[in-house]
Formats: sequence, C-alpha cells, structure tokens
Amino acid sequence: MIFEDSMNQPNQTPMHRPENLGQARTAARSMFDPTLLKPAIVDSFRKLAPRTQLRNPVMFCVYVGSILTTVLWIAALAGQAEAPAGFILAIALWLWFTVLFANFAEALAEGRSKAQAASLRQAKHNVMAKKLNEPHPKSPIRITTSTDLVKGDVVLVETGDVIPADGEVIEGVASVDESAITGESAPVIRESGGDFSSVTGGTRVLSDWIVVRVSVNPGEAFLDRMIAMVEGAKRQKTPNEIALTILLVALTLVLLFATATLLPFSMFSVEAAKQGHVVTITALVALLVCLIPTTIGGLLSAIGVAGMSRMMQANVIATSGRAVEAAGDVDVLLLDKTGTITLGNRQASAFTAAPGVQERDLADAAQLASLADETPEGRSIVVLAKQRFNIRERDMASLHATFLAFSAQTRMSGVDLPGREIRKGSADALKRYIEERGGRFPQEVQTAVDDVARRGSTPLVVAETSHGTTRALGVIELKDIVKGGIKERFAELRKMGIKTVMVTGDNRLTAAAIAAEAGVDDFLAEATPEAKLATIRSHQSEGRLVAMTGDGTNDAPALAQADVAVAMNTGTQAAKEAGNMVDLDSNPTKLIEIVEIGKQMLMTRGSLTTFSIANDVAKYFAIIPAAFATTYPQLRVLDVMHLASPSSAILSAVIFNALIIVFLIPLALKGVKYRALGAASLLRRNLLIYGLGGLLLPFPFIKLIDMVITALGWS
Repeated sequence: MIFEDSMNQPNQTPMHRPENLGQARTAARSMFDPTLLKPAIVDSFRKLAPRTQLRNPVMFCVYVGSILTTVLWIAALAGQAEAPAGFILAIALWLWFTVLFANFAEALAEGRSKAQAASLRQAKHNVMAKKLNEPHPKSPIRITTSTDLVKGDVVLVETGDVIPADGEVIEGVASVDESAITGESAPVIRESGGDFSSVTGGTRVLSDWIVVRVSVNPGEAFLDRMIAMVEGAKRQKTPNEIALTILLVALTLVLLFATATLLPFSMFSVEAAKQGHVVTITALVALLVCLIPTTIGGLLSAIGVAGMSRMMQANVIATSGRAVEAAGDVDVLLLDKTGTITLGNRQASAFTAAPGVQERDLADAAQLASLADETPEGRSIVVLAKQRFNIRERDMASLHATFLAFSAQTRMSGVDLPGREIRKGSADALKRYIEERGGRFPQEVQTAVDDVARRGSTPLVVAETSHGTTRALGVIELKDIVKGGIKERFAELRKMGIKTVMVTGDNRLTAAAIAAEAGVDDFLAEATPEAKLATIRSHQSEGRLVAMTGDGTNDAPALAQADVAVAMNTGTQAAKEAGNMVDLDSNPTKLIEIVEIGKQMLMTRGSLTTFSIANDVAKYFAIIPAAFATTYPQLRVLDVMHLASPSSAILSAVIFNALIIVFLIPLALKGVKYRALGAASLLRRNLLIYGLGGLLLPFPFIKLIDMVITALGWS
C-alpha cells in the first residue's frame, strides 16, 4: 500500500475520492460495458481448465463431449471417419461454444462483483494513526500506520483525520463522514456509549475528536470483509443450489446411461433389420448434450453471483450466498416499529378545541407558539395549521415576540406577544399553569387528553393568557405516523405467505392501535431482548425462517438467533458481528427489500430450471428421428419440424442449445421480474410462461436454424 497522510491526501479524480465511492459502488453497470465484457471473454477461456470445469458436473459432461468430438474430427481427418469430417467439426465447435458461453455467463456475473470490490478497494488507505498509550486524549501519542494497529489498540482521531481501523468510540463525540462506505453525503454523529459508538476504518472525522478502541486485526476490517463478500469467485454454493445441482447431476447420469445404451441397441437393430446405419458417436454426444439440462447448468452459478451483486447494489452486504437465499425463504419478519413501520418522529395530526374556542383559533395559537420550535414536532404543528386553515407563517420581526424554549423543569414552551401569552406543553404542566393563574381546566379538555393518550398518541395542551385571563384553548394530537404505502407492502408480503410481526417498546394498547393501522399480522409490545429471542425461537420451532433487523448490543442475541439478521451499519460492533447482513444505509425498512431480492433470486433459478427442462422436448423431436429413422422409418412421424436432413437436424439442435444460453444471460443476471405471489401462484406462472415457453420456443428456432444451414449448403 502507498502511505498517504490522512491530513494531506493526494489529488484524486472525482470518481476516486472516498466520498464518491459509495455512489460508484452502487451505480448500476451495464452488462455490455466493455470493461466487463473483455475480462469476461478472457476468463471464459481460462475456465476451460479441467479442475474448474469439474466444479459444474452438468457442464463437465459437455466439456468431455467437446473433447471427444474434437478427437473424432482429428480421427476423421486421418481417414478413420464415422461421419463426415465437416459435420463432426461443426458439432465439436458448437459444443465448445456451449462450454464457453456457460463460462462467459459466470465470468460476467463475477466481473460485475469484482468491479464492485475494486471500487471498495479504492476506499482503503494506509493512513496515519495517532496511537495512545492510555485510553485518554491527553495520553502520549505515538504516530504509526493503520496496518500496524491490532485489536485492542487505542487511537485518537481528530478533525480531518481518517479513522484508521474499525472500532468502538470510548471517549468523545464527533461528526463523521461515512460516504466512502454508505454513499450518503450527510455526516453522522458518533459518540461513546449507546448504539451509535461503532466506527468504520476509511471514514473521516469532520469535527471534534474521538478516542477509538480498535476492534479488529489487520485484514479483518469491515472493508476487507466487504471485498471478500462481493467477489463472486469466493462465493460458496447455497444449500438450495447444492440440492438443485444434485438433482441436475442425477438427471444427467440417467440420460448418460440411457444414451450410452443406444449404441449397442442401434448396432443390434441395424443387424436385425438389415437396413439403416449405426448411430454415430458424434450424434450420440449431440443427443446427450441437448437432452441434459445444460441451460440451467450453465447459468446456475451466474444466478447465484448475480443475486449477491443485486444485494450489494441495494447497499446491503451479505456474509454469504446462504444469507441471500435464506432471505428468499423467509416466512416471518420481525420489524421494529420506529423508523420501519412509523416515521419515528411524532407529527401533529389533529386539533381538538376547548368549549367556546374555534378550532382555527387553536391552530393559530399553536402555530404562533411553534414558530421558533425547530423540533420535528414543532415544525409539524406549523405545517398542520397551514394545511388545515391556510394559516401562513408570520414575519418574526413584526410580531415583537419573545419565545420561550422548552425546558424539562416547566415541560412547556411558548411565546410572549404584546398583551398576550401562549403556552403549549404536557397536560399536567398546562393544567397546573392555568390553575396557578386562576383559570379553570375544562373537563372536556381532560377528556380529549385521555382519548388521545388511549389511541397511543401524545397530547399537547395549548393555553392563552390575555387581558389577565388564562384559559385552555384545546389539545394538539402528536402521532407517530405510519409510513405511506407500508400497509400495501405488508399486504403483498401476506400474499406470499410471509407473516409480519411489529416489535415495539410501547404498551399493548398503543402497540395494538399502530399494528391495526399498519396492517401487520401480529405485534410484540413492551419488547425486551429476552422477549425478542423467545419470539424468534417460538416461530423457528414451528419450522419457520425468521428475519429481523437490529442496531444495538441488546439486539445481538436475537440477531444471532434469526435466520436472516440485518444489522444497521450505524449500530454497535456486537450487532454487526451477530448479523449475517449489514445494511450500509441503516434503513430498517430495507429488510422488506432484502426479502424481495432473495425471493427474486429463487424465482429466477426456478424459472430457468423449468425452461431448461421443458425445452429439451423439442430437441428430442429433432435428434431422435435424425439418428434412428433410417433403421426405424416409423420414427419419421416424430419429425414434426420436417428438418432438411439428419445432419442438419442434429446440428440445428446443438446450435440452438448453445445460443439459448447466450440469450438467457441477461435474464440470469438481472433476474426475473419480482411479483408478490404465493408459492402455488408462482408455480402456475412458471409452468405457463417458462414451462410452456420452453416447450414451444425451440421448435420455430430449430426450424429457422435448419433453414439457414440448408441455404448455406452446410446440410
């Protein structure tokens, strides 16, 4: 690594600056990008090594068939021909193309992941580190480099410094630029204690200082793990992928043995019938390659690599393909209420006026008291008054107003105007305020306060003092607003057979009200770490796969237990180590998107498997009559495509078998379109589109290839 002083970084092009790496990483790359195509073509030939081919048993059969037909062609040139040398060469070349196209699909998928990993490597810097002898900012400093830091070391990071390694803030508070990791330009606050103490190496402190205890050894940092995770070459096969591979291998073995018996059967038949020709080994190899599931065999690895790549484009790091696949199989989602189901900030939703007070007057007074309130609640009161009654914000200078900030002692805020005082705050504080000034707190206002609290919202009371009289104007309801469209997304999940469970620390009454409004299937109120863990284990004991999100140390036990555990990047180190995914955007709602990406990968694999097996039928109708009709003329009835000659029929089927892999590469990398459907509906859709399509599509295209071959005189 080149040593770079963190206070004096060398000139970098905009795309190579750390703050742009997040965007560079997540930017969608075209699969026809020359920077991806050229290396993929080279890798296609490199993957012809026998050891590499052996990893894919289905394509290994094609590989062996390619070698065998090449040997037969050489033998034909030497005068030992079982078939015309030109025909054998054409079959051999297209079989090699079949292997190369499968290699190309995998190499292209891996190339996209490697491009993402390369952009991540640019975020790594061997930066200066201010190592402390003791965990205190005034401790003696020893200047070293980030590569020399080990787990347990303590470093001081000041304004402008790059954080040298992953760790936990143990002292201080600072504003940190994490755009190199998340792609978000807005800085975040990192401080000691709580759930926002974790920092990542490669990010930069913008202001103040922090003391960080390093939590990883060299080579184990978050960026190192990210790079290893997104490199497709290091991807392990998932359980479902292994199971499908075993099925495909079993099917291939059955067809291999069946094809092998056709040679002695043909020899016997020709001898017995005293007519026709013994089927050639070249024709048998072509038959085997066309009948085994080469399409899905060639694309299976690419589908898995592309699934992890799509997860990375969503700014989610999965520790393995297993985690992505498990996301597709999830049937229970545990979702935090705050930030996931609700906006997290309470918003003004209604004004309830006291007897004798117009609602507009209450809204006007509430807005006046909130003009200097920069909290989300205060701004929402101003907006609600504007929306309901078109009350515009005032000219602050012309009001001659004195604003009183909220304090924990008075539990109220407000504004003093010439001849008028307005206060807003908790019901208890305002009741005491009114009664101390000789006013009366109406029972109707108390009832409104109780009703708001019963609905799980927060009541604020507004009071006015004018001409020596203090009175209550009414109640503002602050509500934790359910996110728009979330109910519809939960309905989609329900169609897919996924149960949603809202997790909240609220009491049961509040939780029930929000759960009903959001449309979740169940809720866990007054949630504790033990309650979350027990809930997950309960669902898992019923044979369900559970997904959840978390960011705090108290979430770590539940994250470790969940099948899909998404830790927030802003969370603690314990949470990130317990999870099997990390959301770089720290967006709890991302869990729903993660499940959709996982399901899309499974849908893509299922769709292409259905298509691959179905389109073998057409190739059967092309090759079987061509190979055996001279011995058994009755088989000509199977030649429904009326192909020109036996040699063109076999060659057309082999060419189609190779080209279909090329045409399906974009679908394998992009994935089939995600649809919120149940398993039965998806099966019907797969059979109708990919099953029937795979059955019918080869017939016209094999016929078209046959016509082209005949027109060129190659038949």
